[in-house]
Amino acid sequence: MPGRLINRFHDTLERKLPEQRLFLRSDSETRFIRLKPATQATVLAGTALVLAWSIVATAVVMMDSIGSGSAREQARLEQATYEARIEALSQERDTRATEAAAAQERFALALEQVSRMQSALLASEERRKELETGIGVIQSTLRRTMTDRDKTRAQLVELASEVTQGPGLTATPGNHGEDTAETLEFVTAALGRTAAERDEMADKALDATTAADEIAYEMRLLEERHDEIFTSLEEAVTISMAPLDKMFASAGLDPEDLIAQVRRGYSGMGGPLGPLMPATGTEADPDAARAARILEGLDRMNLYRMAAEKAPFAIPLQTSFRFTSGFGRRWGRMHEGTDFAGAHGSPIHATADGTVVHAGWQSGYGNLVRIRHDFGIETRYAHLSKVRVEVGQKVSRADRIGDMGNTGRSTGTHLHYEVRVNGKSVNPMTFIKAANNVF
Repeated sequence: MPGRLINRFHDTLERKLPEQRLFLRSDSETRFIRLKPATQATVLAGTALVLAWSIVATAVVMMDSIGSGSAREQARLEQATYEARIEALSQERDTRATEAAAAQERFALALEQVSRMQSALLASEERRKELETGIGVIQSTLRRTMTDRDKTRAQLVELASEVTQGPGLTATPGNHGEDTAETLEFVTAALGRTAAERDEMADKALDATTAADEIAYEMRLLEERHDEIFTSLEEAVTISMAPLDKMFASAGLDPEDLIAQVRRGYSGMGGPLGPLMPATGTEADPDAARAARILEGLDRMNLYRMAAEKAPFAIPLQTSFRFTSGFGRRWGRMHEGTDFAGAHGSPIHATADGTVVHAGWQSGYGNLVRIRHDFGIETRYAHLSKVRVEVGQKVSRADRIGDMGNTGRSTGTHLHYEVRVNGKSVNPMTFIKAANNVF
């Protein structure tokens, strides 16, 4: 059965592709080569396979070219969108910085006003105590005067009774009448003076009482105004703290740990902010407690400001640039930073306070600047055309540390910017985006 099928296949192949002879003639002889049906079929099949492979390969190349063109166009669109977003973030950051400066000025003015009001409140309290002491003295004098008046009246009545009814009087009627008249005149004058002094003391007591009431009213108004200012300060501190907490949390940093580290670094006498006024007395004062809480909030904000200056929340470029490559896998390898393309020689700025630990050539990076910051953070600025800092130099945020270039393993002028936390690379845009709602 298999043999019959093979014979039938050969018969069909001979009918379709009969045997051919290829003659090769020379000067002395003539030769020929037989092309059997199987050989012809093999050659035709090979030619068909090569032709089919060429068609498929051409189609794949054309489709890949069309697809890559679409991908490049999509990449350009995404890049333009991202650049617009970066520009908007930069403008919003400037707006938040202006608002933060204005808020700091309002805090300073509010604290100054609170200090003035507390001084006025203390002065009013001292004046009230002085008036209370004066009122007490006046009332004591008035009581003593009234007591003396009553005693004098009793003596006058007793003297008059002795003059008119007393037995065994030896004075003459004329002398006795003169003495009685003088005595009555003296007593009457004394009573008049006493009554005048009493009225004067009563008027002074009334005036002092009125003044004390006015001072008490003013103190109530001052306390109400004091409470309004405290409330405004408490709300402002609460509202201002929320975006700062969110900023550090978004960057993957523990706010409490940052505050503790900054406080250890600034632990001189009094700390960043001292008490507004010393405590007076042993009893708890609600206003003093509120003022202490507000000062604690302001102190925390001040510590946050210091921490923000020591963490890379800024953009290393202040000139025009293009975002050309992000953090992540690229060409089968891990790209551990973010690339910003710009003009050759564009100023490169430090993104936070720190110390330069490397300033020079490093394989692959070209001219490289490495800055060590607090909290275990390090930033790297690669492919520079010129380095403007030295190892060991202290730099602050926005200080110029170099110029953009094309040194090392680079395909064009750009800045390769890295952020490392505890030796591990992280996405620099995490820090830049985290500061969007604050700076």
